[in-house]
Amino acid sequence: MVARVVRDDEVAGSNPAVPTKKAETQHRPKKERGSRRDSRVSTRNVQSVKNGLFVPNFGAFAEPQVFAELAAEGEAAGWDGLYIWDHILIEDGTPMGDPWIAMAAAAVATERIRFGPMVTPIPRRHPWKLSREIVSLDHLSGGRIDFGVGIGTPPETEYESFGHDSDSRVRADKLDEGLEILKGLWTGEPFSFDGVYYQLQERTFVPAPVQQPRVPVWVAATWPNKRPFRRAAQWDGVFPLKVGEESFVDMTYDDIAEILAYTRAHRLSDDPFEFVAGNRDAASHSIEDLERAGVTWMFYNLWDMSSESLAKVRGGPWR
Repeated sequence: MVARVVRDDEVAGSNPAVPTKKAETQHRPKKERGSRRDSRVSTRNVQSVKNGLFVPNFGAFAEPQVFAELAAEGEAAGWDGLYIWDHILIEDGTPMGDPWIAMAAAAVATERIRFGPMVTPIPRRHPWKLSREIVSLDHLSGGRIDFGVGIGTPPETEYESFGHDSDSRVRADKLDEGLEILKGLWTGEPFSFDGVYYQLQERTFVPAPVQQPRVPVWVAATWPNKRPFRRAAQWDGVFPLKVGEESFVDMTYDDIAEILAYTRAHRLSDDPFEFVAGNRDAASHSIEDLERAGVTWMFYNLWDMSSESLAKVRGGPWR
């Protein structure tokens, strides 16, 4: 299986890697617990929105056991997912934890709740090492991981601090190449890659993920930038944010509808597609309105493990 790079600004970014026909062949779904087909919902009709907790990987959640405890509490209270940031540095002196160690701890502490990084900046990782981590977590959890990806921000701390290229276009191109490598390695078949930024001799990675045809990939995207949403349309979900003049702002109902319409227009499949909204976006809209717009997941920010925060978690999803 060989993949090559074609320059094309109108597909999933300016430098997507296009695999050969053999690389595009997908496994048949496995009949295993937590499989992608069993655990995801369609946005073609109004569906019940799933509820996820969303936490940073610093402060209280720098400790893996704290994240695992939260996962167990959330599962017992009926939450559907628990998702964690993936930053390497916020500022000097801030306690930081490795989200991959935290997720492994959560996987063995729970049986039902889904989890994942939101989001992992693929451009600062080796895709082949990342592939091993994701598949290992997928097996450890019985197929419960969702994989959020992005280019990484802020670039000053995530890239420049360590001598890496922080150019946004370079990071976007590396993200596209990295995703194609992951998709190829997850097939469990011989795969090679010849890109601008990554090269991989033909290798076979086994085992393949529990979830088939792949671990669900959700792409972070900032509206009104269009390229990230074209990228998201090629995968399994989108985690959108809206950029104002100086910072992120809340999305309106019309924003959500416009984003979904644009993303769906670039979809090449009618497979289920996840759309994540944050609790700030829900402030002026009912859950029913968000469902009608096509939202499938609501994320609720949690910043600590105080008694007040735990009470909110134990009370169940904040509908």
